[in-house]
Amino acid sequence: MSQPAVKTKNLTELSPGGTHFGTKLKDRMFQAGVLVWFSLFALVIIYPMFWLVISGFKSNSDFFLNTWSLPEEWHWGNYISAWDAGIGHFFLNSVLVTVVSVLAVVVLGSMAAYGLSRFQFRGQNILLILILSGLMLAPQVSLIPLYKLLQGLGLYNTYWALILPYVAFQLPFSIFLMRSYFLSIPRELEESAIIDGCNSWKVYWHIIIPMGKPIIASCALLTGMNVWNEFMFALVFVEDSSLRTIPVGLMNLRSQLNTNFGIQLAGLAISALPMVIAYIIFQKQFVRGLTAGSVKG
Repeated sequence: MSQPAVKTKNLTELSPGGTHFGTKLKDRMFQAGVLVWFSLFALVIIYPMFWLVISGFKSNSDFFLNTWSLPEEWHWGNYISAWDAGIGHFFLNSVLVTVVSVLAVVVLGSMAAYGLSRFQFRGQNILLILILSGLMLAPQVSLIPLYKLLQGLGLYNTYWALILPYVAFQLPFSIFLMRSYFLSIPRELEESAIIDGCNSWKVYWHIIIPMGKPIIASCALLTGMNVWNEFMFALVFVEDSSLRTIPVGLMNLRSQLNTNFGIQLAGLAISALPMVIAYIIFQKQFVRGLTAGSVKG
């Protein structure tokens, strides 16, 4: 008699853990690929910054002969020379303008976002549309009208000639982000506070602001970066060199030190350092604020 045919089983049926092992291997390969990708991406971002800082310690000959290597002789005085050449004064001007602009945007933006997210009144949606329409206005289009307006108000060639336009152009996006985030805060918390005797101002100060720290930090960081790096308004609205900010100051430094690249790069490194430090400090709050604020709008 012929023997009955024996059905063969595949490897996964013979070994119950085969499927689990294959899935686990694929997960590890995927994680390794993601790690390699982000490591390369981080290297692409970090290396130019590292090269900028290191090149600030080089002499002219060392900069051209050893462009991609460490300095043969470390010229620590390049950073001091860049600071004394005017970067220090421009740096302090940028700090003043940026800090005042960020504070104004955070305070005014959070109040407006709180009102638009919590109070119901006639024309609320129209007001929100008008505010958000500011996102469609390019700063270049308003350059000449703003120039004439600032001259008419007597604000031309002052710090306020920079601060007021910066605040006006940064407010719409900040209000949009903070309003979206405030809508995700449970209303039950406010109702409990009102029952305990809190008015709208106390609710805003003791509940909305503490719970909205991530999005407030995000808006502050975005505003600070935009104001710190802004060039066009700083060039047109301020004529006095003692009021110049970092971007325009670097342009002046380039014309003064057109042959000394080490000092120029040292000035660039000084100008980039504050925003890098700010982002490192607030990176967690920045990511939390943007991701949480996108849940509900």
